[in-house]
Amino acid sequence: MHPPSSLSTGQSKAAAVFRVTAGNFLEQFDFFLFGFYATQIANVFFPTESEFASLMMTFAVFGAGFLMRPLGAVVLGAYIDDVGRRKGLIVTLSIMASGTVLIAFVPGYATIGLLAPALVLLGRLLQGFSAGAELGGVSVYLAEMATPGRKGFFTSWQSASQQVAIVVAAGLGFALNQWLSAPAIAAWGWRVPFFVGCMIVPFIFVLRRNLEETQEFKARKHRPSMKDVFGTLVQNWGVVIAGMMLVAMTTTSFYLITVYAPTFGKTVLHLSTADSLLVTLCVGVSNFVWLPIGGALSDRIGRRPLLIGMTVLTIATAYPALSFLAHAPSFMNMLLVLLWLSFMYGIYNGAMVVALTEVMPVQVRVAGFSLAYSLATAVFGGFTPAISTAAIHMTGDKAAPGYWMSFAAVCALLATLTLYRRRAVTLAPAH
Repeated sequence: MHPPSSLSTGQSKAAAVFRVTAGNFLEQFDFFLFGFYATQIANVFFPTESEFASLMMTFAVFGAGFLMRPLGAVVLGAYIDDVGRRKGLIVTLSIMASGTVLIAFVPGYATIGLLAPALVLLGRLLQGFSAGAELGGVSVYLAEMATPGRKGFFTSWQSASQQVAIVVAAGLGFALNQWLSAPAIAAWGWRVPFFVGCMIVPFIFVLRRNLEETQEFKARKHRPSMKDVFGTLVQNWGVVIAGMMLVAMTTTSFYLITVYAPTFGKTVLHLSTADSLLVTLCVGVSNFVWLPIGGALSDRIGRRPLLIGMTVLTIATAYPALSFLAHAPSFMNMLLVLLWLSFMYGIYNGAMVVALTEVMPVQVRVAGFSLAYSLATAVFGGFTPAISTAAIHMTGDKAAPGYWMSFAAVCALLATLTLYRRRAVTLAPAH
């Protein structure tokens, strides 16, 4: 017998997917903007004589938000496992919105001094704390409301919604680049997309308030307390660590081809801002297409073949692809290389998200998923821009980020092989 997957009042599944993933949109919208406007943010909040030092401080603040994710995963994830998906996701959205407003409106260093970077850091920490449980809560909600046998397809929309944010943010950035001069963007124009993010917050709140609780959660006879959740997480630490490594390729690939790519195109390859934005926009569309395909394929042929196939392919091609781009930088070559990386990311992640929901014990499904995902994001993804920038600076090799991506793929391959050897759990799709 399958657990009930329909929504209690007949709320359509498409509407439920839209409502629950709206918060994901806001999260990724802000994160992408912070990465894309890193140069402008560095000049406004972290002015130094060295452009490299300013950029590194900005990316360090960007990464610091990810260090809060594991804490948010445990605290808010346990809360969601205790009180329910709907209530918990409203709380995560409230915290995330607070960080968004703070970053959008805080004055620059020239106006309020050291308080400016401190407030930007606080905004990123709030966003990171919230995001720690947002992805897990949304993914588990989608898995629990999915039609039996189609969990991979439904859960893939967690990541697909983030790609919509990338496309919208890149589109706004491209429009501003056409309408405003470079000095205007550096002075105040970079804030405009952040203001847009603030304007859509009330709309997202309305969507979340109208979300229904999943039938699977309602049907539970025993709902663990937060103390029970913490205890179960400790007992299953091995699964959490393996899950973290499983996510390593996802989060590294994603932040490399979306958040870091525009900066890479502008500062390393010396392409125009417009070209870098157009490439990123195309990558967002590509991700949006491949993610549901990867999820649907995992429903048909299983999670394991896709996970292994994409990790091996990434190990073999990530560095050579970026090396080709470094030696022949152009708009078309950057587009082709990033679309290739997008394909591997999309198919892999389409299978990975649902696999991670399936391996976690049901009573700590949100907390376990969130902790594994957050640890991977903190260790791998969040610092991908900083690590990539530092690797290029230290080695002089413009393709050095390819080594980092390949290393993450090795970790993911080992995790896949380890998890599928476990006799107590199965990652095969439910039918």
